[in-house]
Amino acid sequence: MTRRLVLLRHGQSQWNLENRFTGWVDVDLTEQGRAEARAGGELMKAEGLHFDVAYTSVLTRALRTCWMALDAMDQLWVPTHKSWRLNERHYGALQGLDKAETTAKHGEEQVKIWRRSYDIPPPEMAADDPGHPAQDRRYQSLDASALPGTESLATTLVRVLPYWHDHIAPDLKAGKTVLVTAHGNSLRALYKYLNNVSEAEILEINIPTGIPLLFELDDALKVQSYRYLGDPEAAKRAAEAVANQAKAKA
Repeated sequence: MTRRLVLLRHGQSQWNLENRFTGWVDVDLTEQGRAEARAGGELMKAEGLHFDVAYTSVLTRALRTCWMALDAMDQLWVPTHKSWRLNERHYGALQGLDKAETTAKHGEEQVKIWRRSYDIPPPEMAADDPGHPAQDRRYQSLDASALPGTESLATTLVRVLPYWHDHIAPDLKAGKTVLVTAHGNSLRALYKYLNNVSEAEILEINIPTGIPLLFELDDALKVQSYRYLGDPEAAKRAAEAVANQAKAKA
C-alpha cells in the first residue's frame, strides 16, 4: 500500500517580503502569501488528494496556510493538530534582521553558513530578550530548557523527529493521507530525514513557499517517489529565489 504525505511550506509572509530573518517570530501572510496558500490547495485538489489528517506549527503563517489550502480543497473539516515542534528553526539573534544587510556586514559565506549549514547555529538570543520563546504565552506549559535561543538545522531535526515518530508516522502507517504545513527549515529537516540526504547536500536544498511537495512512501515509510505539484520549472525558480534571499544588495 502506498502512503501519501504532502509537505507544504507556508505562503509568503510579511517578513519574507521584507527579506528579514523570521524564525519563531509570529508574522502573518501577505496577500501574495494568501494567494499562494489557496493556489497550493488548488494544486492538491487537482491531484485528487483527500487528506485524513493535517499537522501544522503554532505560528500564524503556517496555520493560515493550512486552513486556506484545505478550504480551497473543500476539506476544511480535516482534523488539524498544532505543535511547536513543527515551528521554523529559531534564528537566534538574527531574528528581525534584514538578510541582505546582514550579508553585507558579515559576508555571504558566513550568512550562508548560518542560514543553510547543518550544524552551525546563528548567534544565540539572550534568555531575557523579549523575543525569546520563554516570554511567549503559547510556550508557557513547556519546560524552559526545551525552548531554544538559537538552532541549527541539526537541532531543528532533533526537535522535529520525536513528533514525526510519535504522531505523523503512525498516521501514515495506518494508511492515512497526511498534510504537514510548516516552514522552510522544519520541512528541510523532514526532507533530509525522509530522503537520507547528506549534511553537505542539504546545504543546497531550498523549499519554496506555497508549492505542495508530494511524497509516496511504502509500508515501512521509505520514499518511493517525491515531486512538487504543478509546473516543475516554477518550483525550481521559486527554490532558487529562496537561495538568493541573503545575497548582498548591489
